[in-house]
This record gives sequence, structure tokens and C-alpha cells, in this order.
Amino acid sequence: MQADKEWDLIRPERQSTAARASAGILRVALLFGFVAVAIALFATPYLADQTRPLIGQAGLDGLDFTSTGSIGRGSNYTLRRSVLQQSPNSVCVIRENGARLGDC
Repeated sequence: MQADKEWDLIRPERQSTAARASAGILRVALLFGFVAVAIALFATPYLADQTRPLIGQAGLDGLDFTSTGSIGRGSNYTLRRSVLQQSPNSVCVIRENGARLGDC
């Protein structure tokens, strides 16, 4: 009888089934999240290496698809570039009020 009381002092009563189930669901969710992150970390470089030759075969070498820029708040403008302009680097800037700058 004495041993049973000591065991209760050392180890409290067991958790309810709902608490154990929610802890199990949390563990499963964390496991799947960890696996998804691990796959993404390893699959991304592999897939990038696999698609580079396909892009080269399509004849898109030398094109930079990244474009960045910034404008002040409240000002809008349109940039136009055309293969019909005299220089391939010519840019036409059209402001909101219709004013044109550059090679238009």
C-alpha cells in the first residue's frame, strides 16, 4: 500500500485521452511539416539543375526575366520599349499627364 502512494507522488495521474490525442496530432503535423521542408530544401536545387537544359533548348539563353524599379507615391508612368525603335536600349517614359520622355 505504501508503494502505491509513493508512485503517485513521483508520477502524476495520466493525461486524458483527448490531451493524448491532441499531442499525437501535433506530433504528426510537425513531422509532416519537417518532411515538407526537407524535401523542399533538397528538391529545389535538383529541379533547378534539371530545368536549365530545357530553358537552353528553348532558345531563351541570355534573357533576364528579372525587372525591378521604384516610383514615388502617387506618381504613375508607363515604360515602353519596342523592337521598332532605332536603338535596342531605347526607352519611352509616358507620365500620367501624357508628357513623354526618352525615345518616343
